[in-house]
Amino acid sequence: MVSMNTLSKEKRIAVVGALVEGCSIRATVRMTGVAKNTVVKLLTDLGRACAAYQDRTLRGLAPKRIQCDEIWAFCHAKQKNVPAEKQGVFGYGDVWTWVALDADAKLVITWHVGLRLASDAQAFMFDLAGRVVDIAQLTTDGFGAYPAAVREAFGDQVDYAQLVKLYGAENPGAGRYSPPKCIGSHCEYVIGAADPAHISTSHVERQNLTMRMGMRRFTRLTNAFSKKVENLSAAVALHFMQYNFCRIHQPVRITPAMAAGISDHVWSVEELLGLLNRK
Repeated sequence: MVSMNTLSKEKRIAVVGALVEGCSIRATVRMTGVAKNTVVKLLTDLGRACAAYQDRTLRGLAPKRIQCDEIWAFCHAKQKNVPAEKQGVFGYGDVWTWVALDADAKLVITWHVGLRLASDAQAFMFDLAGRVVDIAQLTTDGFGAYPAAVREAFGDQVDYAQLVKLYGAENPGAGRYSPPKCIGSHCEYVIGAADPAHISTSHVERQNLTMRMGMRRFTRLTNAFSKKVENLSAAVALHFMQYNFCRIHQPVRITPAMAAGISDHVWSVEELLGLLNRK
């Protein structure tokens, strides 16, 4: 196994390349020959650097349409298996990642790793409001904490609607991961006059699938879950950095960062690793 002190640039590229393509930590170890602790340290260090870079860079944006959603995961153990002494402690059990997506450029503008509470909705929306200018329309799902959070963060300076989906009864005999069938939806106009043609969460829901495919710890029915919430946060930051700046998105034929006008080229994994050397 290779330690962090002797890890070559080529090995680092191989490790990061494996992680952003959805490999687990142990699979990355087997593929690259790099020690597990070294892989985890590289992930956490680079994840923090990616979070800091995007926090500075993803500002002053002018998206026409933003879609928001939340995606579930868990850390340490599933909620029902969390030890009594850890009940109610963040990082043990359910963890939710809130995502805001530019529906046209496909750029992930911001995200928030936390719980699914009104306080998280408020923190998420205030962060989003601080990054965008001249937003035309915002759509979220029907989660009840959104309207108050959007009003507090944006006031009346946004056309905002919720897309509320209606579900039928669960299918008899269906498994835990066979959700009830969606039988329809309706729009609730909350602020302004949202264009009904663009009230949608389809793009951000597709981003949820990208996250589950691109980060092994988000894949259901595996033992690759995060043991620490810090590792999950680092993996999310690395994933969105690679998604925004390195990955060409087929509908726009360039990276989301290029489509949003915040980058003029496709980043390589080597350039992404260079963030470790920036202050």
